[in-house]
Amino acid sequence: MQLTPAMQQYMKVKQEYPDTIVLFRMGDFYETFYEDAKTAARELNIVLTARGKGETRAPLAGIPFHSLDLYLGKLIKRGYKVTIVEQMENPKFAKGVVKRDVVRVITPGTVMESNILDQKSNNYILAISKQGEYAPSSSNTPENPTKQKLRFGIALISV
Repeated sequence: MQLTPAMQQYMKVKQEYPDTIVLFRMGDFYETFYEDAKTAARELNIVLTARGKGETRAPLAGIPFHSLDLYLGKLIKRGYKVTIVEQMENPKFAKGVVKRDVVRVITPGTVMESNILDQKSNNYILAISKQGEYAPSSSNTPENPTKQKLRFGIALISV
């Protein structure tokens, strides 16, 4: 099956993030394909259409780029993980296929946008940082002291 260069980009991202819905920027829209398109159409109540012909025909559902927060909020609130793929160059000046890259992966546990979070309840985020390495106590001798102590930093915030 011969895919277009843009669809090859999409498939590469989908292989790297198989458990997320990939929103793939194509001009003024974020498009989803295959099973992601079927899920997005069902969950967002948007039209399911298709791209391509014959064996390259792929289910497609898209949303306007300026409406991302509205639709993203619906997916996150329903428990989905979402990968955002943006155009990294202006299509007018691109030579060949437009360069695209993952700019963010959003999960129900990592969302920070106030318009997506429930404003009537507490929303917390926790971060843990580890510094140093663990060394078993038997190796901590005067001749072989631990070079670095194991330390942790913890931050909890309400957003």
